[in-house]
Amino acid sequence: MTLKDLEIGQKAIIKTVGGSGALRQHFLDMGVIPGIEVEVEKYAPMGDPMELQLHGYALTLRLADAEQIEVELAPGEATVTKPLSREAKREAKMTIHPRIGESEAFQVRGEKEPLPDNEKLTFALAGNQNCGKTTLFNQLTGANQHVGNFPGVTVDRKTGSIKGYPNTLVTDLPGIYSLSPYSKEEIVSREFIISEKPTCIINIVDATNIERNLFLTMQLMELDVPMVLALNMMDELTGNKGTVYINEMETRLGIPVVPISAVKGEGIQELVTHALHVAKYRERPGRLDFCDQKDHGGAVHRALHGIMPLIEDHAVAAGIPLRFAATKVVEGDQMVIGQLALSENEEEMLEHIVVQMETERGLDRQAAIADMRFTFITELVRETVVKPKESKEHVRSRRVDKLLTGKYTAIPMFVLIMATIFFLTFNVIGAFLQGLLEEGIGILTDAVDGLLSTWHVNEVLHSLLIDGIFNGVGTVLSFIPIIVTLFFFLSLLEDTGYMARVAFVMDKLLRKIGLSGRSVVPMLIGFGCTVPGVMASRTLPSERDRKMTIILTPFMSCTAKLPIYGFFTAAFFPGKGGLVMVGLYFTGIVVAVLVALFFKKTFFKGDAVPFVMELPNYRLPGVKNVAQLLWEKAKDFLQRAFTVIFIATIVIWFLQTFNFRMDVVSDSKDSMLAMVAGVIAPLFTPLGFGDWRISTSLIAGFMAKESVVSTLSVLFGSVKNLTELLTPLSAMSLLVFCLLYTPCVAAVASIKRELGSKWAVIVVVGECAIAWVCAFLVRLIGLALGFV
Repeated sequence: MTLKDLEIGQKAIIKTVGGSGALRQHFLDMGVIPGIEVEVEKYAPMGDPMELQLHGYALTLRLADAEQIEVELAPGEATVTKPLSREAKREAKMTIHPRIGESEAFQVRGEKEPLPDNEKLTFALAGNQNCGKTTLFNQLTGANQHVGNFPGVTVDRKTGSIKGYPNTLVTDLPGIYSLSPYSKEEIVSREFIISEKPTCIINIVDATNIERNLFLTMQLMELDVPMVLALNMMDELTGNKGTVYINEMETRLGIPVVPISAVKGEGIQELVTHALHVAKYRERPGRLDFCDQKDHGGAVHRALHGIMPLIEDHAVAAGIPLRFAATKVVEGDQMVIGQLALSENEEEMLEHIVVQMETERGLDRQAAIADMRFTFITELVRETVVKPKESKEHVRSRRVDKLLTGKYTAIPMFVLIMATIFFLTFNVIGAFLQGLLEEGIGILTDAVDGLLSTWHVNEVLHSLLIDGIFNGVGTVLSFIPIIVTLFFFLSLLEDTGYMARVAFVMDKLLRKIGLSGRSVVPMLIGFGCTVPGVMASRTLPSERDRKMTIILTPFMSCTAKLPIYGFFTAAFFPGKGGLVMVGLYFTGIVVAVLVALFFKKTFFKGDAVPFVMELPNYRLPGVKNVAQLLWEKAKDFLQRAFTVIFIATIVIWFLQTFNFRMDVVSDSKDSMLAMVAGVIAPLFTPLGFGDWRISTSLIAGFMAKESVVSTLSVLFGSVKNLTELLTPLSAMSLLVFCLLYTPCVAAVASIKRELGSKWAVIVVVGECAIAWVCAFLVRLIGLALGFV
């Protein structure tokens, strides 16, 4: 019987975990190990993937992968965590939390003398995804960084000094589940700690999901680096009548354990004090050995302690901690084994030890190490944690999921949610705020225009200020409300945990075009901005999926194009803004699907990466986090409006005002700009917009999409002049071209950084060609239907 055969609500015990390679290791690291009880929570609306409950958290995987996991039905009674003994409770209550410096009881001092006061203390902030790591980073450093609830929000290495301690540097590592080389994030985190040797590791652990989180903790401790454990979300745990006996856990782990609530800012100062002390005095973990000599005859214990003396010299030469190197050798981690530079005889000797361990233990090498760690964790949790029966957050998530991931309601709810967001953004909230801002900019422009006329300012300067800057930049600024409103809704979807559900629901659908459900998140982020969408693709473990996702993300219409849509909708399709917007967004998605199918059959043949992902509990987004995001997006837009767009506006005004003899022209068609843009304008004649001014705006749009509107405003002077040139059909053709043609220079730069120059050029040229063909088809279909 396999995991695939279980019905919803059935519980089973895992017997064997099939498969091979990095994926199987990832399953084991996530807690899918022999002997563990799992329960089927639900199947996705399309029947695949499935959601499991194990170790107190939700894990999703595809049926094809579930078929490789052999199980047997669990006994009728579910396993109940044994409560802490009365003696242990009494002892825990009597023991106060150790004071700073009382670490001899459970830690190893690295040096008798502290580090010099002028030496910079470096900290690595490491933890699982969805454990509140980025929130803690913000609390420690005051950095304005986006906080979300989808696995993999932190796609870059962020750094900052601890508030009040300028001679410190905290590095926010990507969220990872283990130090096995399954994804780029895990490799980056491992290499940073081993190679850059931070003074101290701050390991943040989700107290409501402690068993899975402690798996990474044990691996970090094996690195033998000074370390502090931050037990986050303690407020949720205690709010659900659970608790952790901190002092008992400290004693058993051999490192300081500090209870905190990153969201509420509780316990942060105590954590900082402990971290600074441990770093300054280089106090390494007091425990590195987690294998029990009595566990199954001590097979794992004997293997590890037999291997360590044999590889000690190699580990020292490679700069790899000995205990960590030994466990990785047993697991068969080829990256570590390669770094150890073992001889053939040594490798054969080590292989003999590992094979003997497998025979005695009755498990393969990877499963044996994972089982050793989870056995220790289970005993630790049994003795130090009082768990609530079911948290309020999990109860709430199950109720909400019945609607948002239900078999018949998931996709309709997704469509309804997205349609509601677009309607509120473009027709209600965003449109109302935009109207107010437009009115204010208009009043200011008229006032400045009147003052310049009264003061008899030079006509050229007058034209620059009014026709160039106020008209161009002002038009773009009026779209800030729409952009901020859309980002507000997208941040709600991300922070609540709904985006992870969208990936779960859409996985089977995306698999048909060669992608996994995880790819939907970078593409959804791409609706906000292509640059972070491209960067978010780093969380995908498959290079094939990552490349396809990056190439498709620019087809998701970013918010920078909203000024273009709004401008043309108001001019040519008044009162139909929502319908036009939805049609454009839908067109982008359809084109992306067609391109994906083409790539699946040509450049990227093969199957999508397996879908293994945690589904976090729904959480209400913090007001501070959402406000931070909105401010960052508004600030970014304003910076571009007063830098790139401002400069582009002035350049366009200058080229439109003067000819090559530097004479002021009376008609802009005699200007330098008209002559240059006139060379490429014939390319767009078949599309219905072969005017040099429109060609110019499209070139400016490569610098920043918002520049399309500001350029048109400068060159045409008024909307009336534009409507006299274009017909509604030509305007729709132009909108489709703007939707699909090359992304802005910032997005192209991010694609080049991720995929290289070759793919960046392919994206630019390919999307321009696709945009031209689609715009031409729109015009042909429109003419055939009798539109003009």
